Amino acid sequence: MGTMTTDLAVEEQSKRIYRAVWRWHFYAGVFCIPLVIWLSCTGSIYLFKPQIERWLDRPYDHLALHGQRATPEQIANAAMNAVPDSSLHYYEVPANRDGAVRVIVGVGQTEYRVYVHPETLRILKVIDEDKRPMRLIFHLHGELLAGDWGSRIVELAASWAIVLLVSGLYLWWPRQTEKLAGVLWVRLGRGKRIFWRDLHAVTGVWVSAFALFLLLTGLPWASGWGTYFKAIRKMTGTNVVKQDWTTGRSSELAQRAAMNRPAASDDGGGHADHMGHVMPRMTWQGAYAPLDRLVPAADALHLAAPVLIMPAMRIDGAWTVKSDAQNRTLRTTVMMDPRTATIISREDFGQRHILDRIVGFGVAVHEGQFFGLANQLLGLATAMGLVLLSVSALVLWWRRRHVGVLGAPVPMERPRWPVAVVAVVVALALYLPAMAASLLLVMVLERFVFSRIVPVSRWLGLDSA
Repeated sequence: MGTMTTDLAVEEQSKRIYRAVWRWHFYAGVFCIPLVIWLSCTGSIYLFKPQIERWLDRPYDHLALHGQRATPEQIANAAMNAVPDSSLHYYEVPANRDGAVRVIVGVGQTEYRVYVHPETLRILKVIDEDKRPMRLIFHLHGELLAGDWGSRIVELAASWAIVLLVSGLYLWWPRQTEKLAGVLWVRLGRGKRIFWRDLHAVTGVWVSAFALFLLLTGLPWASGWGTYFKAIRKMTGTNVVKQDWTTGRSSELAQRAAMNRPAASDDGGGHADHMGHVMPRMTWQGAYAPLDRLVPAADALHLAAPVLIMPAMRIDGAWTVKSDAQNRTLRTTVMMDPRTATIISREDFGQRHILDRIVGFGVAVHEGQFFGLANQLLGLATAMGLVLLSVSALVLWWRRRHVGVLGAPVPMERPRWPVAVVAVVVALALYLPAMAASLLLVMVLERFVFSRIVPVSRWLGLDSA
């Protein structure tokens, strides 16, 4: 009799935990699903950025060249003259001999990409960097075109999507390992209810690992999480002078504006920052002459394309030559003497701090650039799996809903949480502070506000607890 009572108590406790996890799984889905579909679709497009940009730039990649090429200095000056009051941000080393030279110049917080004919210096195209199609997709994906606030919304959605996947695995993983039908494969011929339930569960099991990887590796870009990560690195002494990625829109714009600062002069010659007057660009004769030496020297390094040359921030300072490859494991930064084009220092990916290498590897895989087309197709399959997971969840909710209520699983008495579950929740809370804060907010609102407002309590199913 005692054993039976104990078994019933254990079963009741298990039901309480299951129902509580299911309820939070449902809440996470209500918030996440629209944004998960959005992120999956925009991310799928961005995976194929190299192919799309090559197609868009094809009119400028194979020009009919017959005469003598202009010097890099002349090309840089032509690009800046095309955008009044601009500063040189980057000179892109041409990847092929018959293509237009790309020069990125800046005015305030805006950057422009200027396509210059390498012989005639004719300006073939000028476009705001933020209006390039793939940059628009990038900002739609990462911040909903809403700046730092949009980045925080995306971060919150990604954080809750992680909770959604982890809780989903807990809910659907078979308690008896011999019953794998409906977990690893869909059972056909069992009716629509079983079909949609299996489609949701099976898709979740197959894509969860890849989806979790994509969600976790996307967080470093987020405004809130990126700032949190920087603070942790500072506390632990693992921070670097400049990381290889921006954290939100304001970080990106601040970085651009900083590049408009003039080269600091030590000679008081009037061509630098003097008495508080900031010059928008280096205007003295021969300011960009080092490009004539640095461009061929950079080309000879055979770095992964695109290779960018950035002017020094002070007169006679070292210029930067860097690979800006999307596969960040191929990136190299070289500091060169502008007078002699000799290498002062070189940092390859393997020489960076371990945290920067982990993030760089994650970003490369996230963007589908680590192992070529297979990486892109794996990312696409994962994104489409998330769409299917979201659509099947909506169908399941629609089929089981009752008119006048949200349809959240009715809560039972508060369960006694096992140590393992508590450990997972604490780990997620520490790693995802935005999720932890919103979780506490919802719990407080549900207990002290929503449960006391009869229509809201009924709609959420709290009055049935």
